[in-house]
Amino acid sequence: MKLILVSLSLLYGSDALVVSKTNAIPKIGRVSAGPIDISAMGVGTWSWGNRLLFDYDPSQDEEIYESYRYIRDCGVSIFDTADSYGTLDLNGRAEILLGQFERRYLKEKESMNFVEVEDPGFFSFLSPKSKTSTPPPPQQVATKLAPYPWRITPQSMVNSVKGSLRRLEQDQLCLAQLHWSTVNYQPFQEKALWEGIADTYDLGLCQAVGVSNYGPKQFQKICEYMKEREVPLATAQIQYSLMTYDFAKDMNAVCEEQNVRLISYSPLCLGLLTGKYNLDNLPKGATNPRRQLFRELLPGAQNLLNTLEAIGNDLGKSQTQVAINWALCKNTVPITGIRTLEQAKENLGAYEFRLDAGMVEELDRAALSVGKPMIQNVFQTD
Repeated sequence: MKLILVSLSLLYGSDALVVSKTNAIPKIGRVSAGPIDISAMGVGTWSWGNRLLFDYDPSQDEEIYESYRYIRDCGVSIFDTADSYGTLDLNGRAEILLGQFERRYLKEKESMNFVEVEDPGFFSFLSPKSKTSTPPPPQQVATKLAPYPWRITPQSMVNSVKGSLRRLEQDQLCLAQLHWSTVNYQPFQEKALWEGIADTYDLGLCQAVGVSNYGPKQFQKICEYMKEREVPLATAQIQYSLMTYDFAKDMNAVCEEQNVRLISYSPLCLGLLTGKYNLDNLPKGATNPRRQLFRELLPGAQNLLNTLEAIGNDLGKSQTQVAINWALCKNTVPITGIRTLEQAKENLGAYEFRLDAGMVEELDRAALSVGKPMIQNVFQTD
């Protein structure tokens, strides 16, 4: 008999393509970032290909994809990555996976919209092309370009963006970002980086540009340069968490003044704020840098961790969710590392509630009283 395609959503209702209402997944909203819109939460891909800190192995790719599918179904579109992500032979792995995952995801979504029915019966009047499910927002890749010592010309930055696009197998980035500033150690290179990242926009290789690890002073300078070039500077990302709040908080007002969205990377402080670790339970691996770092930070963070736990208990939420929600309350877009479905569900669950003002203030006080804050990124500028 002739096969036709019938929309699943017409047969079983719009929830059939996603999940039953009793197990509803969070729907992540959207926020402005300069001239573009991005999802209110994002995902960082530092761990996708990183053996040193995160014990990555290609055998984990299927599990990572399972979390990716869930994330995309929730409406997350912005994915932060870098051309330097990936250890040694796995350099660029994160970008490659992002491209592969999105192509697979879209193909699966397309096939899920329809089901073949051998005997259509009274459904025969339905058009094979009819669809009722809402398509996911387009994937938005925000790639950070490393200012390697040999990238000393504007063209070298343009070439690096083209290299990222080849790995992604895409035509345009959402954001081309400067990974860090060289002003503190190789200032002559900085102007070439600015020119190069602006050129990528003029060439249509990205929708907007962004910066990473820029402090207020250097950020103001690049804002002025981009205005002169008429290139939209959409985002600025810094290490922003309860363990770094004392030196990170000054960026809020600066970004608001420039109409630039502040992205908070490492909002869980590499996992320290999840409540999963203590001095008797440190990250595995004798050579894992996080192990020694947590050993140094945990004693001075006990009051903060206790505050997170108490607020979480009051709300029926995890410490992880409270820490991420605090970053949301600071008007930032938090990007968290996710490699498992369990992590995806817990982290995105932070979007389903809001801390009240009193809770935010209590966490602020605890953050500012931390005995030893998380160390700043070595490339962070003033």
